[in-house]
Amino acid sequence: MTEAMPVTLAKLHGKVAIVTGAARGIGAFTARHFADHGARVVVIADVQDSKGKEVAASIGSHRCTYVHCDVTDEDQVKSLVDSTVEQYGQLDVMFSNAGIMSASVQTVLELDLSWYDKVMAVNARGNAACVKHAARAMVGKGVRGSIVCTASFVAECGSESATDYTMSKHAVLGLVRSASVQLAARGVRVNCVSPGLVGTPLVTETFKIGEEELKEKLAAVYTGSEGPMMEKHVADAVVFLASQESAFVTGQNLVVEGGFGSKSLSTILKP
Repeated sequence: MTEAMPVTLAKLHGKVAIVTGAARGIGAFTARHFADHGARVVVIADVQDSKGKEVAASIGSHRCTYVHCDVTDEDQVKSLVDSTVEQYGQLDVMFSNAGIMSASVQTVLELDLSWYDKVMAVNARGNAACVKHAARAMVGKGVRGSIVCTASFVAECGSESATDYTMSKHAVLGLVRSASVQLAARGVRVNCVSPGLVGTPLVTETFKIGEEELKEKLAAVYTGSEGPMMEKHVADAVVFLASQESAFVTGQNLVVEGGFGSKSLSTILKP
């Protein structure tokens, strides 16, 4: 973890935050980013217990705790939120980030509905449960909180193969737009961030490509920038949406993809 920034610069000073899907990738980096930006407590949740505990330890036991939570189980999501409020007094920020992709190609003609059900359960239903219970906690305590969901650049378009994943991220966008309208009068903001292709473990596993090879391919795509898009670029956007810098931003989909969305995944990731 980088050295904590001065309180005057800390965008999340004193906040209590939950990050789901925080055992690795964007979730883990964002949890550290929340702590670096002054969050009083970051509660990270995942189903990968050993990795999640390692992330919590790297942030520090005085500022971060790990809770096992399968977001497809609403009771576990409710328990995660309730225990956070009970222990720390309130919930200010929910980053609903947990997500998966299918293990196989999911074109319409080859759609494996068993995998479709798994992807929708995590990406759509899981986000709905997190938004529901985070919002209830914030409204119940009179907290003017921020809920941020992870969508994807495919939430604004179609995809060549990942039909179920694309559908799930469109669902996230619909959830955010509906919840933001319903919660605005209660002072709770709901937004989503839509990353382009980032060199995360999920991407390397899904496309069966090595981390260094993926970085090289992405560097070639982001030719007009400082290099390939990494977790930090997404985490910066999430911190913005979680902080008072975005006090009048709600119901928005913040796309962070550096122009990647117009490019073909199959072209970029072909052998």
